[in-house]
Amino acid sequence: MILIRRADAVRAPRVPGVVLRPPGVEDTQPLAQLYYEAYDPGASAATAAEALEDIALTFEGHYGVLDLDLSWLAWSGNDLVGAMLIVERAPWADTPDCPFIIELFIAPGHRRRGIARLLLARCAATTVALRVDDGNAPALALYRDLGFRDG
Repeated sequence: MILIRRADAVRAPRVPGVVLRPPGVEDTQPLAQLYYEAYDPGASAATAAEALEDIALTFEGHYGVLDLDLSWLAWSGNDLVGAMLIVERAPWADTPDCPFIIELFIAPGHRRRGIARLLLARCAATTVALRVDDGNAPALALYRDLGFRDG
């Protein structure tokens, strides 16, 4: 299911101890590790090596040009606990012609603390779209609460 949110003001929550910064190629390894750990086995990558390859492809532009002004990483001390990766335009025919969130994932031990909401608030001034599994009730509830509608 594709959802889209028009540019709007979203109040960013405070998440104590979490610092945001843009991603860089030097973050490939910790991003891949979090990507692998954040999803159920086989949902994104079957192995840690596949996760590393997928994140490397992301930085190479395989899923569209990564927008480093809209993409963010969430850190708690030295631990990467969340990531939102946005491309300028997604390469798939069924996606809208706007920035597209290709990945939004949070470390399992850090979920339900407002980190995803904090990351999404960083792109509130931009129309943005994403794809979500219609069976993912927690994600759908969050996206709907933040103004995402069927695209």
